[in-house]
Amino acid sequence: MSTSTTPAPPPNTQDPPPTKRAVSRSARPSARRGWRQALRRDWQLYSLAVLPLLFFLVFRYLPMIGNVIAFRRFEPGGSILGEQWVGLRYVRMFLSDPTFWQVFRNTLWLGGLTLVFCFPIPIVLALLLNEVRRRSLKRFVQSVSYLPHFLSIVIVAGITMQMLATDGPVNHLLGALGHDPIRFIQEPEWFRTIYVGSEIWQTAGWGTILYLAALTTIDEDLYEAARIDGANRWQQIWHVTLPGIRPTMITLLILNIGTFMAVGFEKVLLLYNPLTYPTSDVISTYLYRAGVESNSFSYAAAIGLFEAIIGLFLITSANQLSRRTVGTSLW
Repeated sequence: MSTSTTPAPPPNTQDPPPTKRAVSRSARPSARRGWRQALRRDWQLYSLAVLPLLFFLVFRYLPMIGNVIAFRRFEPGGSILGEQWVGLRYVRMFLSDPTFWQVFRNTLWLGGLTLVFCFPIPIVLALLLNEVRRRSLKRFVQSVSYLPHFLSIVIVAGITMQMLATDGPVNHLLGALGHDPIRFIQEPEWFRTIYVGSEIWQTAGWGTILYLAALTTIDEDLYEAARIDGANRWQQIWHVTLPGIRPTMITLLILNIGTFMAVGFEKVLLLYNPLTYPTSDVISTYLYRAGVESNSFSYAAAIGLFEAIIGLFLITSANQLSRRTVGTSLW
């Protein structure tokens, strides 16, 4: 009587690897269990994110629904989403409005000047403070430079207007030097200088905090190796310090480019006047006058949507360019 035997598998053979679909199906339950375990274990930490998420949901995402009135005729007292569909009527209106293009150019000018001057100055100030060896002097400079950030924009604008008034300290100093008084607040050509100068004074010190924190993460062995190779202080800053804080610099640069079009509405509104409209009127203040003062809410919504699309394009382009050229990006 013969018995059939199953041939043994050849040596050095393994089971075929599971397919990608099987791996994904098995990974999903484990990922869900991992999230549940992490949420159950650290629920106190996750609960801290509830209020920020609610803030962004209520004040950032839900108001986006109102952008529909950019394409509908909105009347106060009527439907909150507009009364009648008008398509691109309001878009064509502001594209053919010469006043809009004037405020658009002013926004580009103020946004560009703010980015060029306000972005690198905190880096320079952080590098200088990092080189200070006397702790008392370093703390004093930090305290003095941080203080303007804690002042409200109303106080900053009031100080600026009092300093630059016709009978203010600056004109008194010019008079002592033999110069005639200058109407800084009423002259359109001085507004950009005043705005950027006040922005530097208010934000430069506070912006150094992140860079000083990034400087503490640089390994001291890198400086030691640079000194052994004969590098002086400037060469150490260029080849060790700046590359060490480059990720922080790129991240803040991308964020600043994203807010390029959102020039400070409050400060411009407090500092400008009808005499300086040719150089001071920006999109945000134009929206305020068109939407709130003139009740043209649909027209203002169309301009605001246009501004948001430009900001989205700028931050996305800056992120992609940074990823391809430097290798560091925000997402």
